[in-house]
Amino acid sequence: MREIVVLSGKGGAGKTSVTAAFAALAENKVVCDLDVDAPDLHILLDPKNTVAEEFLSGNLALVERTDCDGCGTCRDVCRFGAVTLGAGGKAVVDPRRCEGCKACVALCPRQAIAFPPRVCGYFARSETRFGPFVHARLDPGGENSGRLVALLKRNARELAEKEGHELILCDGAPGIACPVISSLSGATLAVLVTEPTPSGIHDLLRVAELCDHFRLPVGVIVNKADVNPEQADRLEAACAEKGRVVLGRLPYSPDVTRAMKARLTLPEYGGPLGEEIARLWEAANALAHACAKAR
Repeated sequence: MREIVVLSGKGGAGKTSVTAAFAALAENKVVCDLDVDAPDLHILLDPKNTVAEEFLSGNLALVERTDCDGCGTCRDVCRFGAVTLGAGGKAVVDPRRCEGCKACVALCPRQAIAFPPRVCGYFARSETRFGPFVHARLDPGGENSGRLVALLKRNARELAEKEGHELILCDGAPGIACPVISSLSGATLAVLVTEPTPSGIHDLLRVAELCDHFRLPVGVIVNKADVNPEQADRLEAACAEKGRVVLGRLPYSPDVTRAMKARLTLPEYGGPLGEEIARLWEAANALAHACAKAR
């Protein structure tokens, strides 16, 4: 089974548009949105028949008001300012501030504070016109995005094995933080989408170095390459110096925005850009096959 993760060192480079286009072109696959903090692949895939489950991570202090005598111990020991004394002198926990450290639970003289699991979001499986789709959303300020990404990948692999899919295609998060590190685990190939700007090159090199650390092969797509051809040439030269494969270039095109407005992928929308991205998919798929055989 091949597993391709599409990443970018920064937001706005075109990663999700490329992933959605690959989803339209690939066969026999499971699509997975691993950008759990700000998922948007569903906008283009239009999922149906969604089956969702709560994502539990960590715990949340919860005062049992009938048992609380308002002594203030919990307020005094909370280093995060999450506990105040409210109406009737009873303690109240602000869930946005509570870090789940359990100090108030352990030190409450009346044992009046419960410590239930915290709901931090959801994970789901849906059907799309391109096949099964595994996705999630982390609540604002919710913890453990890396764990949620690992859970999605496990679900996608189980689904692929059960239904006989040969490919898992993942839309990763931008940057190099925990969800990106988690998304690289067990992958066959990382496709890195960048743009020919100073920040694009800088952030591409950061995420490429992260892939090198995990010995994960890389294929690079230079998006909007015609906006700054000289920077695009320098970017490709930097990739060649490190032995990283450049899959190809994509030009700037208003068709990307038009396709988004129509909630269509680029191959569905058609035009020259759809043909270009089809060639990039062939190159990425061939590289993934080669990497899978070399493992």
